[in-house]
Amino acid sequence: MKVTNLSLSPAEAAQSLDLDFSPDLFILFSGSKIENIQEVVSSVKTQYPVSYISGCSTSGEISDITVKDDSISLTAIKFDESSFKKISVDISDVSESHSVGQQLMNGLPKEGLRHVLIFSDGLHVNGAELVKGLKNDLPKDVNITGGLAGDGADFVKTFIIDDGIFEKRIVAIGLYGSSLKIGYGSKGGWDSFGIERKVTKSDGSILYELDGEPALDIYKSFLGDKAKDLPGSGLLFPLSLREDENLPVVRTILAVDEESKSLTFAGSIPTGAYVRFMKANIDRVIDGAADSAETSYEITGQDTELAILISCVGRKLVLKQLVEEEVDAVREVIGDQAVMTGFYSYGEIAPFAGFSPCQLHNQTMTITTISE
Repeated sequence: MKVTNLSLSPAEAAQSLDLDFSPDLFILFSGSKIENIQEVVSSVKTQYPVSYISGCSTSGEISDITVKDDSISLTAIKFDESSFKKISVDISDVSESHSVGQQLMNGLPKEGLRHVLIFSDGLHVNGAELVKGLKNDLPKDVNITGGLAGDGADFVKTFIIDDGIFEKRIVAIGLYGSSLKIGYGSKGGWDSFGIERKVTKSDGSILYELDGEPALDIYKSFLGDKAKDLPGSGLLFPLSLREDENLPVVRTILAVDEESKSLTFAGSIPTGAYVRFMKANIDRVIDGAADSAETSYEITGQDTELAILISCVGRKLVLKQLVEEEVDAVREVIGDQAVMTGFYSYGEIAPFAGFSPCQLHNQTMTITTISE
């Protein structure tokens, strides 16, 4: 497998790339405010017409050990023996999330399938329901990783790259071939605090009541002065969600509704579940990135050729000027031989580790390592 990553300005990305090989696949992560992104994609497609280009808008772009805003991280991949197939489906309403997941997985041939990469709209999808739909027809020895597109901390508009620029779209890329080795890990590093509260009223990803009280009022009481900056400030205080005896997952706010006193999250908040508020511990957040890298590296080891990092925008806001330390922590684990690319997202899709069930996560560093 040949892999190279370029960190480019929008102007540079629209010019000749001058690669020394013809890629099978480009993965392109772009700042959400780049005005000429369609020109960039068209330029790459014109230069390499048989290559497929996929990716999404971001809340920050990762190239090697650097993190930038309003740039382009472009990764070119040429497989030796392996191959890929892609399918994309538009989503018009969040209620379609489960069925769209089913359509995507049904559309991928199962013979020889080793792994599935997902790049999803970040604002019009229930990520947890999308994952449930994807898992419906998933072969037992195959898993899924990916993420939800970002828009900085603005939550206004995201887009997907599918040989063009599209809103409200989800792309699944199936990786095929017996020579492929895929590793993955997803760890956080946030601390829970306060009492556990019961979800007493919710609808899908909308949370109305905790312990019989308006959810937004309770949430604002914890945020204090930061409440005036919602929903953006909510990225600093996610919820830990526990259902029955399952491992808890983290949920991040996407929107607030003052009239109904509700909060909308990136994934489902089932009635009857239990939640606790969370806050960041910077050292533990960075350690979480290293832990995720170690989990994925256990599979691909020194053969790792490509690492795709998808980290939550909330982590970026917490780490601030230290944000590159979590990326550097990953590099220390996987070694200098691997190309690193990635983005900051509105949600991360991965198992916790091994062949545990795939989940939607928030506030994690999710890593997919690939070797051939």
